[in-house]
Amino acid sequence: MPKNQNTFSSLADLRRSLASRAVHAGWRWMQRAGAVTAQNPGRLRFGAIGDGTRLAFPQGTVFGEPWIRMGGHCIIAEQVTLTAGMMPDLDLGPDPVLVLGNGVVLGRGSHVIADARISIGDDTFCGPGVYITSTNHSYDDPHEPVGRQWPRSAPVEIGPGCWLGTGAVILPGARLGRNVVVAAGAVVRGEVPDHSVVAGAPAKVVRRWEPETGWQPPLRTPAPRPIPDGVTSEQLRGLAGLAEAEQESV
Repeated sequence: MPKNQNTFSSLADLRRSLASRAVHAGWRWMQRAGAVTAQNPGRLRFGAIGDGTRLAFPQGTVFGEPWIRMGGHCIIAEQVTLTAGMMPDLDLGPDPVLVLGNGVVLGRGSHVIADARISIGDDTFCGPGVYITSTNHSYDDPHEPVGRQWPRSAPVEIGPGCWLGTGAVILPGARLGRNVVVAAGAVVRGEVPDHSVVAGAPAKVVRRWEPETGWQPPLRTPAPRPIPDGVTSEQLRGLAGLAEAEQESV
């Protein structure tokens, strides 16, 4: 290969590398600038947004934000849809329609569609692609397309401390208690008691904790060791660093 062709190839690679770095740097800047917080709400005017809460950029569809209230230290990942009401620019009255407690996490691509009221308790975590809705299609009339029939709505309540796995669906009228685990892909309707694990479509209780008997059926994995009292976050980071160093030396 001629020498000048090598030079042109190297210059082309250099240009592509510089362009790639510029694109990634620009995207990181947009992610920082486009994130929504209480201090930087952008165009969105939520009914409430607590300190430490952050909606990652790019956001999904968001409307009815005056009737959406979020507590503090919530994490709303990219492309999450949050809506109050069936369509934008409606007057939904004096009360909030969608309420997120403190420390709620909504994973990437999740949807929370609140026509009737939806409340999500403190410290509830949702994996990617979770769908929570208080409105569902009706199909009473066999001669009319389902999409043209008036939907049905019912409030949804999700208690504190729950975990909703990837792709879980919470349907209108569902009421989840405290510390409920919803398996990935489960479809939940009706009432779920505290400290339950539900799975399947439709979801059914597959494990439950009771004070007298503990977990039934028993857990198949050993219980995690609790962190000793008095251990600081700096000490935990130090232990993690030691573990990584030991793995690298093996």
